[in-house]
Amino acid sequence: MTAVAEPTKTQAGVGRVVRVIGPVVDAEFPRDAMPNIYNALHVDVTLSGGTKTLTLEVAQHLGDNVVRAISMQPTDGLVRGAAVTDTGE
Repeated sequence: MTAVAEPTKTQAGVGRVVRVIGPVVDAEFPRDAMPNIYNALHVDVTLSGGTKTLTLEVAQHLGDNVVRAISMQPTDGLVRGAAVTDTGE
């Protein structure tokens, strides 16, 4: 019988956006709260008086506590310094 490793949840951490280029978003997290690859991240964006939550998926660890994520929605209105929350999933 083959053992299957269950994906582990990371504890939710809060980081900040450091770069946005189209759907690609780089975010910096504290050293002890780095999200795993494929984790979903949430970031709130205020545009035209309304707030929406973007979902990002971590694609790569870049080093220096920075991850590269891909947005599942348009990133219009997303600014550097915005808070990014790791869902742990």
